[in-house]
Amino acid sequence: MELPEGFHAEIVEGFIEVSPTGHHRHGKVSNQLRRELGRFLDRESKPYVVNNALNVIHNRQSWVPDAVICPEDHDGFVTDDGLGLAARGVRLVAEVVSPGQSEERDRVRKRRAYARAGIPVYVLVDDQEGGGSVTVLAQPAPEEADYRQSHRVPYGTEVTIPEGPAKGFVIGQAITGPPRNTRT
Repeated sequence: MELPEGFHAEIVEGFIEVSPTGHHRHGKVSNQLRRELGRFLDRESKPYVVNNALNVIHNRQSWVPDAVICPEDHDGFVTDDGLGLAARGVRLVAEVVSPGQSEERDRVRKRRAYARAGIPVYVLVDDQEGGGSVTVLAQPAPEEADYRQSHRVPYGTEVTIPEGPAKGFVIGQAITGPPRNTRT
């Protein structure tokens, strides 16, 4: 599918969704998250890498998360058509919510889709909700299309990845920025 510059397409729950790339704040937070995750994996000498702009594919669905942790040597997980990485090779996905239609997509539909695909950890940085929040979901239940473990904190509160190659990685103010006042 050919798209105008600045747009990307995903197949989520059987629907093709075309959306613009994120706003400035979205890019800033997602870049900081990827950078810090990469540093963490390097420090811990983990054989994993952080990617973005990578198609993650499962059962004819395709997603482009803001961050993906997969094995450094992930050639064995590349789909037969070469379009992306099979979800079974993904250890963590992260999404930074942008305003508009992506709020429902990232909070609800992708949560279900990632759980169905068995992706072990889903990090949702929700820059749109009140003063901002970070939710770490773990222990997928594919048959229920949800995660068994969910830990949500407001911006300014640290949350730690509970499992996988990023186990022990802390998401806090260095990534999200300080707590925000929700009063107008």
